Amino acid sequence: MSLQIDERGVLVQCPNCGTRNRLPFTSLEKRIRCGQCKNELPPLDTPVEIGSTEQFRAVSSLSALPLLIDFWAAWCGPCKMLAPELEKVATAGAGKFLVAKLNTEEVPEVAAQFQISSIPNLVLLNRGREVNRLAGARPASDILRFVETSAR
Repeated sequence: MSLQIDERGVLVQCPNCGTRNRLPFTSLEKRIRCGQCKNELPPLDTPVEIGSTEQFRAVSSLSALPLLIDFWAAWCGPCKMLAPELEKVATAGAGKFLVAKLNTEEVPEVAAQFQISSIPNLVLLNRGREVNRLAGARPASDILRFVETSAR
C-alpha cells in the first residue's frame, strides 16, 4: 500500500503508538521521531502517491532526497507488472531516495509537463530537476542500478 502525501510532507502512522505524523519533505533525510511517543520513525520504504499538481510541485521542489517518479495508469498492463518491483526498489532505497507514483489519468498536467508519451516511465528528479528517465517495465535490480548510476 502506498503512503499518502499533502503539500507539506508524507503522512505516516507510528508503528509503536499508531499516531499519525507528517514527515516534512525538507527533512526526509533526517531521523524523525513520533510527535506522541518520541520513538524514531522508520525511513520511508514504500511508494508515495502523488494525487495533484500541487502535491507534485511540493514534493519535487522540497524533497531532501532524490525522487523517482513512476508515471503510470490503471489500465496499463506493464504498469501493473512494474508495481511490485517498485515496492522492492522503495524498500532498498529507504532513506536514500523517495519513490513516488503519479497516475497520468489523474494528474495529466504533470505528465504533459514531462512530455510522457509512453508508460510506464520512470523519471529521476533531484532538487526539482530531471536527472534521467527510464521507459518500460523493468526488474527492481535494473531500476536500482538506474538510480545509483544516475544519482552520481
